[in-house]
Amino acid sequence: MTSVGSDDTGLLAPGWAGSPAASATGDAAFLQALLDAEAALTRAQSALALAPAEAATAVTEAADAARFDVRSLAERARGGGNPVIPLVADLTRAVGEEYGPYVHRGATSQDIMDTATMLVAVRTLDLILADLDRTERALARLAAEHRDTAMPGRTLTQHAVPTTFGLKAAGWRSLTLDARDRIKTVRDSLPAQLGGAAGTLAAFTVYGAQDTQALTAAYAHELGLREPLLPWHTLRTPIADLAGCLAFAAGALGKAAADVLALGRTEIAEVAEGSGGGSSAMPHKANPVRSTLIAAAARRAPQLAATLYGSLAAEDERPAGAWHAEWEPLRELLRLVGGAARDAAELMEGLRVHAHVMREHLGLTRGLIVSERLSAELAPVLGRARAKTLLTGLAKRTYTEGRPLAELLAEEPELKDVDLDELTDPARYTGSAGVLTDRALERR
Repeated sequence: MTSVGSDDTGLLAPGWAGSPAASATGDAAFLQALLDAEAALTRAQSALALAPAEAATAVTEAADAARFDVRSLAERARGGGNPVIPLVADLTRAVGEEYGPYVHRGATSQDIMDTATMLVAVRTLDLILADLDRTERALARLAAEHRDTAMPGRTLTQHAVPTTFGLKAAGWRSLTLDARDRIKTVRDSLPAQLGGAAGTLAAFTVYGAQDTQALTAAYAHELGLREPLLPWHTLRTPIADLAGCLAFAAGALGKAAADVLALGRTEIAEVAEGSGGGSSAMPHKANPVRSTLIAAAARRAPQLAATLYGSLAAEDERPAGAWHAEWEPLRELLRLVGGAARDAAELMEGLRVHAHVMREHLGLTRGLIVSERLSAELAPVLGRARAKTLLTGLAKRTYTEGRPLAELLAEEPELKDVDLDELTDPARYTGSAGVLTDRALERR
């Protein structure tokens, strides 16, 4: 029997398994971020002559995740409630007796944990942005190609008035760009964390730091993160910002996925995924797997974000539980959105649009889909009250007799001079859909 390990490989998470975000948020990646934070701290102190240059070199060279036992660190983390405590001991030992004392000097566990979390977030957000760019480009192509592809607009699940698939794709693209812009803003704002035991940076002054602001700036520079105005150990704006932009991104992609799922139903079949997934029991099926996984991410993301927002109420100078409650939900959010962005790119790059089916479906209500237009166009001819009475009656007859509305209208003597072919053609009643699509595509 094969032994079962504890590695989180995503067996129950096909939405993010194998995605770039999976690697960027895995235990090895998080361990490397913790080590990067430690090494950057020593380098920052060296840059301000608070530590020897040789110490910075020694710590940086030792800060290689491959040299450390992730499983051992995880098990020993239970002793102090976080993985930084055992990691500092192992890193100090790896650096050696001469320069080991410069490891973690002046810092507290939360400084390293929060900073590493920001590094993991930035690195993962960059990967998500790359897939959102792929999604946007695919949607721009679909919107342009189908600018004038008429299809039924649906409200409350029923046919409403005609729209175009181009406008629908342009809307999906707009949401994708909204997600991109929010993620970029948050990514560029994520700060390093440095506060010491209670946010006063006191220990660093003991070790010779005359200007702790300069030390914080040097630390942030070494990491490529923003310099914080204050230590944010209990001021959790960065975590809340991440929660918000990630939950929004999941929902934005989820909207497109929900539409694809609805339009791809067997009895609708207006779109189809490029390569559907199989079924374990039904050989004929090509399931919309990409859309399904995106929809699943969109359903889970708000609850994960809620946990992160709940952690804003952090008491004292280090809370018992609020900070700890953030780690797993944030990582899962990054993974979910990373997987959803990958799936969205694949979905839209391969999406098949069945324009002829959309055109056929415009006739399912036998012309009633343009009743709004007819009400407006016939009011000046017949008078508003007469037009309403006539159309109401003909609509009932359309249902009961199964005859097209245009045919019934043609039997009305008062309409003999009206161009009913033009008025009842759904493809000629898409309003400003084309113009709106063009406007949306101007956004970069």
